[in-house]
Amino acid sequence: MRPPGLIYLRAPLFPCGACIMGKGEAIVRVDISKYKFVDLPASDVEEFVEALRNALGRDSKDFKEVLRFVRNFNDFYEYSRKKFKDYIALPHKPSDYIRGAVVIDKIKLYKDSDGEPRVVLVINRSIDLDPIRKALEEVGYKVSIKKEV
Repeated sequence: MRPPGLIYLRAPLFPCGACIMGKGEAIVRVDISKYKFVDLPASDVEEFVEALRNALGRDSKDFKEVLRFVRNFNDFYEYSRKKFKDYIALPHKPSDYIRGAVVIDKIKLYKDSDGEPRVVLVINRSIDLDPIRKALEEVGYKVSIKKEV
């Protein structure tokens, strides 16, 4: 079952029907409240976060937290399953929101039908689409934007 987060990768189907998930097309979903959802394989998240940091031209505590979650994927995945949580909210202070220092609001860790670890990043609505697009293209994805009404 696909998560509600939205960067779905499209790759060609082989005759046996198996789908190889490669760096194909990435769909960034923008919901009605302008939050951006990026769904990536856990192996590509570190590279994407680094590219996003460079595209934004600033550092944030969020990047370090996301990398900590991804590097310890199994521990945090089990934690979220035990607590019945889909999304894990990153720790923020109210002043971080006021200053505009928040880049990533939440993270979702899950395993796809093949058991491969995947991560959904919920990017703050104050972040424009251009740096996200630039970072995904730098990682090797072809990007398309899907806006919900």
